[in-house]
Amino acid sequence: MQAVLLMVDRFSAFIGKLFAWLILALTLAICYEVFARYLFRAPTSWAFDVSYMLYGTLFMMAGAYTLSRGGHVRADFAYRMAPPRAQAGLDLTLYILFFLPAMIGMVVYGWDFFLLSFAQNEQSSISPDGPLVWPFKFVISFAAAVVLIQGFAEIARCVICLREGQWPQKLNDVEEMEVLALEVARQKYEADLLRDKA
Repeated sequence: MQAVLLMVDRFSAFIGKLFAWLILALTLAICYEVFARYLFRAPTSWAFDVSYMLYGTLFMMAGAYTLSRGGHVRADFAYRMAPPRAQAGLDLTLYILFFLPAMIGMVVYGWDFFLLSFAQNEQSSISPDGPLVWPFKFVISFAAAVVLIQGFAEIARCVICLREGQWPQKLNDVEEMEVLALEVARQKYEADLLRDKA
């Protein structure tokens, strides 16, 4: 099971790192627009559309990678001090109540949204030569599906932690110093408790 979980983590990392290259395309598009507008007095008609589509795609496609690394926002100050089983129980409850319905809804309704846009060959109405919008709308359901796959891996980790009392290993890129400091403080606290009982 651990090999499958790590394979899902690798897949999420691959998708996140692949789409991270959109930062370069976004930077080039914005720089081109700035130069064209202010140096040549010839603003583009497509830069705004391209910028929000690239940024939106980057933002959505980073979701699974961020989830796999535990990078989404949460109330860490209380959560981090809880024992692993309590953390897993809270996470599992929140995944079932909020995460699964939201992601399944995004996959289903995002797909419908994409199909309607594709059937109309929808183009952006913001600029005169508006680019196609349906590829961008496809990203909504695709990104949600990728996050959902990572979410199932996280749910499996919660179940394993509830059973075994400790979190299974995850892939890590970097770790914040605050996390390491809290772990050292927790270990010291537990060692002090054991010493006081002895």
